[in-house]
Amino acid sequence: MEIRFVLNGKETQVSTAPDRRVVDLLREDLGLTGTKEGCGSGECGACAVLVNGESRLSCLMLAAQLDGKALTTIEGAPEDGRLQALQEAFVRCGAVQCGFCSPGMIIAAADLLGARPDTGREAIREGLSGNLCRCTGYAKIVDAVQAAFEKLQGGPTP
Repeated sequence: MEIRFVLNGKETQVSTAPDRRVVDLLREDLGLTGTKEGCGSGECGACAVLVNGESRLSCLMLAAQLDGKALTTIEGAPEDGRLQALQEAFVRCGAVQCGFCSPGMIIAAADLLGARPDTGREAIREGLSGNLCRCTGYAKIVDAVQAAFEKLQGGPTP
């Protein structure tokens, strides 16, 4: 089947099987390997992408569901101010350990910062609770999300 959607700001048309998962379409067909597949069952958040600005698990979503939607992956960060600020904060705060969870964490945090402009540390923890870090670097991840929030609000940055 043919589907059309906006991928990282660019009109995209692909031919794919109706039962193809979004994570497979991105990684195998489109070469966008920033989106990771961890558990493959919606438990770890490593495969998070933004669909119409909201975080979705690409391992649980069929490619056909993208038709007519806007999809942003971690590779779309340069076009999205929230994602870019989060990436910079993750590096600055040392929130990247092995890096496997980072794309999903950043995508989930971008959704959180877009939905809750008054995000505090507890709200950040709750907002990222669906994303697992195998290295358990949660404190620095929360620091990074808070720093990105402050930067986006025009406040202090560490």
